[in-house]
Amino acid sequence: MLSFAALTLRLGSTGCRGGRRNLATVVSGNKTSQLVRERLKEDLDKMRGQFPGFRPGLVVLQVGDRDDSNLYISMKLKAAAEIGINANHVRLPKTATEDEVLRRIVEVNENPEVHGLIVQLPLDSINPMDTEKVTNAVAPEKDVDGLTSINAGKLSRGDLQDCFIPCTPKGCMKLISQTGTSVAGKNAVVIGRSKIVGAPMHDLLLWSHATVTTCHSKTTDLAAQVGRADILVVGAGKAEMVKGEWLKEGAVVIDCGINHIPDNSKDNGMRVVGDVHYPSAKEKAGFITPVPGGVGPMTVAMLMENTVQSAKRFLKTYQPGKWNISYTKLKPQKPQPSDTAIAHSFTPKTIGRLAREVGLFSEEVEHYGTTRAKVRLEALNRLKTQPDGKYLVVTGITPTPLGEGTTTTTLGLAQALGAHLHVNSFACVRQPSQGSNFGVKGGAVGGGYSQVIPMEEVSLHLTSDTQAVMAASSLVVDTINARVLSESTQSDKALFDWLVPLRDGHRKFSLSQLNRLKRLGIEKPETQKPEEIYRFIRLDIDPETKTLSGSVASEMMAVLALSTSLGDMTRRLARMVVAYSRKGKPVTTEDLGISGVLATLMRDAVKPSLMQTMEGTPVFVHTCPLSDIAQGNSSILADQIALKLVGPEGFVVTEAEGGAELGMEKFFDIKCRSSGLHPDVVVMVATVHGLKIHGGGPAVTAGSAMPKEYSAENLTLLENGCSHLKRQLENARAFGLPVIVAINTFSTDTDAELGLVCEQAKLAGALEAVPCSHWAEGGAGAVALGQAVQRAAEIPHQMNFLYDLEMPIDDKIRAIAKSMYGAGDVELLPQAQQKVALFSKQGLGNLPICMAKTHLSLSHDPERKGVPTGFTLPIRDIHANLGAGFLYPLVGTTSVPPQSPAFSCFHDNDFSTESK
Repeated sequence: MLSFAALTLRLGSTGCRGGRRNLATVVSGNKTSQLVRERLKEDLDKMRGQFPGFRPGLVVLQVGDRDDSNLYISMKLKAAAEIGINANHVRLPKTATEDEVLRRIVEVNENPEVHGLIVQLPLDSINPMDTEKVTNAVAPEKDVDGLTSINAGKLSRGDLQDCFIPCTPKGCMKLISQTGTSVAGKNAVVIGRSKIVGAPMHDLLLWSHATVTTCHSKTTDLAAQVGRADILVVGAGKAEMVKGEWLKEGAVVIDCGINHIPDNSKDNGMRVVGDVHYPSAKEKAGFITPVPGGVGPMTVAMLMENTVQSAKRFLKTYQPGKWNISYTKLKPQKPQPSDTAIAHSFTPKTIGRLAREVGLFSEEVEHYGTTRAKVRLEALNRLKTQPDGKYLVVTGITPTPLGEGTTTTTLGLAQALGAHLHVNSFACVRQPSQGSNFGVKGGAVGGGYSQVIPMEEVSLHLTSDTQAVMAASSLVVDTINARVLSESTQSDKALFDWLVPLRDGHRKFSLSQLNRLKRLGIEKPETQKPEEIYRFIRLDIDPETKTLSGSVASEMMAVLALSTSLGDMTRRLARMVVAYSRKGKPVTTEDLGISGVLATLMRDAVKPSLMQTMEGTPVFVHTCPLSDIAQGNSSILADQIALKLVGPEGFVVTEAEGGAELGMEKFFDIKCRSSGLHPDVVVMVATVHGLKIHGGGPAVTAGSAMPKEYSAENLTLLENGCSHLKRQLENARAFGLPVIVAINTFSTDTDAELGLVCEQAKLAGALEAVPCSHWAEGGAGAVALGQAVQRAAEIPHQMNFLYDLEMPIDDKIRAIAKSMYGAGDVELLPQAQQKVALFSKQGLGNLPICMAKTHLSLSHDPERKGVPTGFTLPIRDIHANLGAGFLYPLVGTTSVPPQSPAFSCFHDNDFSTESK
């Protein structure tokens, strides 16, 4: 470490009759600042040794293009480069508004790679600017100029270790220390009271125990005040105002002024002088700073020192790749209250705070109240170079009416990884869907102490994605009806004028119309022949083939979940086939001319919704495609953004709804094909009572009390049911990934039962099997599962798809049926055979398969539990969801859309004006 020895230069003495005192010692800012820079270089070398690749970041924000500002900025950038600080100059034009400047400041405030922000003054804009408002917009922890009211307030009350000191006064104090003069007890005079120099200089001297007088333009008898000063700091902005005869003999004089006065001996006709008359002052002062070469270089050096100091403060709490996030400590109650009571007992942190904690910028977050927000897709573009985190998919055994808890396990595991194992973790789950019966699953996401809160917000409209889908699907159906009616009642000319109105003698075709003309081979739409006009305007829709609103909505939700960008969603919506002509030709939304409108309706729905768990773990709740007639997974975009946010050491826990043979298979063969993402671990959720049902236990209906056969220990029934777990483990392992079994425990489970399931799971190929109590304990109850997942994620693996896309359609169906369901064979009924031929002829044979099958059994019969074998899987029809990008065969009696249950969930819901 280099020492700060006094860097002074004696001006010499004059030989006068009778003798004269030595002239003042010059205190060199150039030499002192050089020592500061060398010390800072050493500090940065130590930082890089501890944090390889780390560099303090500095941004200089300038408005306009003033020559003097450019000069000062170039000096700062040069000094930063010399030291090793990553400095960037952001210049806004003179036309910039105050709001634009403030937005840019917020961007820099939120950038973790920037540790210092300077707003270059003055703000050279043609628009009104509130300088105070602009400077106070800088985050105090990045205010290396020390100009915000917060830093100024801390300085004024003496909190010198918890603030940034303005650079010029800080440099003055360094120069005073070079003289060897002790400030304590001295009389100090400061001329000038600006917020940049005078006022903070007064505070610094005061807290260094000097007796301080501040002089200004209203001070009377300024010379007398100066004459009492042991230390004089001048920042008045008036050339050579302070005369030498005013000074106290031997005083320390710090001249902060920079003024230009005429001088014909200079090339530019001007000379730089300070606020002190240097020739006369050096005759009387003990120490004096020159102008230039005094305070100026020290100001820049102190700016660099503040930036490095800011970086050091940042590194005190910085853990590479880890969020600075706070978690809520749970205190589970016994007996356990209802899910609603638990949810209402916690106050979630504000969504803005959560967004900042996980590394999102303000402009990337659209608030919907205080506890939910949309995340803009610009975040994914900003983070595109960030490595992905570990990717976990949670699936389960075939669901039973008593519930297996895949969503609860997804949330509990995310809480365990984040709040208890201290790694970045993000959960991605589907949104509850009310549909026509107020939610097949009921309200809430998760349960017990592993749920998303606030419960009502996530259960109802959330951010209106479902409403956008329903509005878009209704538009499709209404447009088809209107088109059929118009074509049946209007002439070709009238219909053409209606579709492409003549305005000012010209017809303007929409983009979708131009695309349709292109597909029809019509090159010059403005000079169409009558037969071309007929082909263009007449869709000739067969009313019997128009898609029902529920089916359109199902495909739109699937499109939303599988889209990788707004543009991708727009293209997928345009490809949706929603009817057929009487000649059997497909009619798309683009043919109807509404694909752009549909994208407009759903432009916000494509953005994932950010919420949180009971413990404050971040959750994306986005899209709700069903697992029986669609892919049953949350959105690709939610997973992609979450994987970037958690970083390479973090974990994203996403859910594949339904049993492994259904939701998980679609997750791999459809979702992963669209996203290009490959998971690292599969988590298989099972319950003791669920396995007993699959072992041959009595039938049970949803919402009914648990039969005593399932609450009492029955190892024989359980062991029989473990054959189903074995089958699902084979399904999961078919994709080449390590599989962990999570046993979602209930209070009725015995140690013997849990031990039996663990043993059977390992024998069936599970890497580990772990009992979990996250429903009753939150993340603490899934810590062992989290540790098992961490170990599994380190195992080298190669993900496989179940089938090749180039296989014939019927062979792909057969591969799924035999490999996943255990079917002996597949029977394509006549309608399905016709569709196979048609789709193959249309070039759709290379699309993935999305089986529309009951989720309640491995087979097509929902009553057959356990491991049905040797059955023939009937395929009665095949539909094409070209927007979603898959073919979906209808298995058995599966209906599209699904039938509503006999007892809808809305019977159990009511509204109270006294409730939360």
